[in-house]
Amino acid sequence: MGLHIGLTRRAAAIAVATALALSAVPTMTQAAEPPIRIGLGIALSGGLAAFGKSALLGMQLWAEDVNSKGGLLNRKVELVYYDDQSSPATVPGIYAKLIDVDKVDLVVSGYATNQIVAAMPTVMQKKKLFITLFGLAANDKFKYDRYFQMQPNGPDAQREFSKGFIDVAMAMDPKPRTIAIVGADAEFPSIAMEGARENAKEAGLKIVFDRTYPPNSIEFASIVRSIKATNPDLVFVASYPPDSAGMVRAAREVGLDVKMFGGGMIGLQAAALKTQLGEALNGVVSYDLYVPEPTMKFPGVEEFLTRYRARAQAEGVDPLGFYIAPLAYAEMQILQQAVTATGTLDDAKLAQYIHANSFQTVGGEIKFQERGEWAEPRILLVQYQGIKGSDVNQFKEPGRQVIVYPPKFKSGNLIYPFNAASK
Repeated sequence: MGLHIGLTRRAAAIAVATALALSAVPTMTQAAEPPIRIGLGIALSGGLAAFGKSALLGMQLWAEDVNSKGGLLNRKVELVYYDDQSSPATVPGIYAKLIDVDKVDLVVSGYATNQIVAAMPTVMQKKKLFITLFGLAANDKFKYDRYFQMQPNGPDAQREFSKGFIDVAMAMDPKPRTIAIVGADAEFPSIAMEGARENAKEAGLKIVFDRTYPPNSIEFASIVRSIKATNPDLVFVASYPPDSAGMVRAAREVGLDVKMFGGGMIGLQAAALKTQLGEALNGVVSYDLYVPEPTMKFPGVEEFLTRYRARAQAEGVDPLGFYIAPLAYAEMQILQQAVTATGTLDDAKLAQYIHANSFQTVGGEIKFQERGEWAEPRILLVQYQGIKGSDVNQFKEPGRQVIVYPPKFKSGNLIYPFNAASK
């Protein structure tokens, strides 16, 4: 009996010691399976920060969702990101560091055309898959076969951005005859303005004003006075957030009396500018990507926005989240679906799969064409109507940002001319 007890105790002791030793050392599976690291540069400061922070929160919510379900390929997901300070000059160095030093598995872009274009040479040299956030016709000159675009520009991105603005105007009575085209001297506005020229020519509109201004401009009344002197029917503006706000204020200050004003104004989609401009927005017609109209109820998007807003206030992020957050989340859903379906992180195989398939996301169904643009365009043209004061909550209601184009998503009628919607 004593011998039996001794052996049993010895065996138990060995078993305990072995278990303790094993618990102190990672298993082979744990050691062999580090997180999947996804790298990006993103604007967390500077003029694009409102959208950059909103996009990043959307991506972080996706990563949390994926990790709560076991990750991708049975590995956790980790986002590795750096502030590009809203400056394209910082972007090449960021992506070189992400790929060469941080050794990330995959990369995606930060926000805006200028940043995407700045990243492209590095990404192409490293032959990385590149799903991007809102670059206007950024791949037209590169023709990179691993590039995909989350802004719903459609196959003819350059012209699509202004197509709705001019199409809607030409359907009104009386029809416009003249147009002014103005924008900042930078990558995105230049592309948007060229598309506007082409659409205006096709519509038979006479261009009576066509100028750019320096990107760091802070005074816009003189620009709007020059536009007013040419007496255009339409004013198409291609601008980034600071100058979008400046142009709207200047239009009110100068008393611009035209049939339509707006077009390609980045920044008006952010809560900060909506509340700053308030009633000055009434009548402005500009592009957008998501607004809370009844025609935009994609599966999962409202649940996503509820979760986003619960975090946004505490983190100092855009409290509405309409413009970029849903498509930032959708971007990562596409990446997730491609990795899951192919069982790989190989950039070439993922690009091939994304080209060949459509994807169900909180941003709706998305399919890409050969240049990486959406196969079917969905740039919205919205008119601000009935804005009262500066309460942000009114922008969560339908009927304040009325979709007037495209017909598939139209939710109301254009108030024409511009100043009629201001009353």
